[in-house]
Amino acid sequence: MTGILVLAGTPIGDISDAPPRLAAELAGADVVAAEDTRRLRRLTQALGVQTSGRVVSYFEGNEAARTPELVEALVGGARVLLVTDAGMPSVSDPGYRLVAAAVEKDIKVTAVPGPSAVLTALALSGLPVDRFCFEGFLPRKAGERLSRLREVAEERRTLVYFEAPHRLDDTLAAMAEVLGAQRRAAVCRELTKTYEEIKRGPLGELAAWAAEGVRGEITVVVEGAPDKSGEELDATELVRRVQVREEAGERRKEAIAAVAAEAGIPKRDVFDAVVAAKNAARTTP
Repeated sequence: MTGILVLAGTPIGDISDAPPRLAAELAGADVVAAEDTRRLRRLTQALGVQTSGRVVSYFEGNEAARTPELVEALVGGARVLLVTDAGMPSVSDPGYRLVAAAVEKDIKVTAVPGPSAVLTALALSGLPVDRFCFEGFLPRKAGERLSRLREVAEERRTLVYFEAPHRLDDTLAAMAEVLGAQRRAAVCRELTKTYEEIKRGPLGELAAWAAEGVRGEITVVVEGAPDKSGEELDATELVRRVQVREEAGERRKEAIAAVAAEAGIPKRDVFDAVVAAKNAARTTP
């Protein structure tokens, strides 16, 4: 009889936010796989529980190698509990490989739901939350970061990102450049902790604020692109949209067709605008 894999959400700041089931799962699991065993020890001490099962580390550096070992334990009937430093395992944290491997073996996977930085930031942002997409961490390299942002330049859903404090100013500046300096956003810092702060405003203003230095765990929420389906777009905007798609990796022919469909106009009109802009660039001294 196979075991069960339990993904357990852990507090993102305030320890009293720990779900009631977490203590019971920590005490009863046959194996506890933790992103950081030292933080696990502090968590169990704060909750007043003692683990009776085997404790192993499971982090980015050993995730690939340790997954088969945990799957073997699950196949053998063990109850394996997976916890990360904060929030839900596998969401920008270790866990996806183990879940995928367990599913492939037809092993039951369940969860102890807990605090989420993504949902907490969304709720506090003051931005639309009816539709959103989580983009995780942006690439560290400037060129790759700009390219990734261009991919979502026309995304109408609210966007959610994680970011390191020392890269926040560069990220917000890149967002202002690609998405527009007036696009609304919220920087959510140290959620549920003593120095929690929600800084709201246009991306341009937030980038200037972050340039002074920011500390703590950061979640950034960005307003989606405005709905332009009902407006008439001028040639400059048509060309800009084609360029955004090309920079994201689309071929020009495909980009022109997509922009024409968005604007509800013939492809020829978009093609002519692109050619005219190209010719104008050639003749500009």
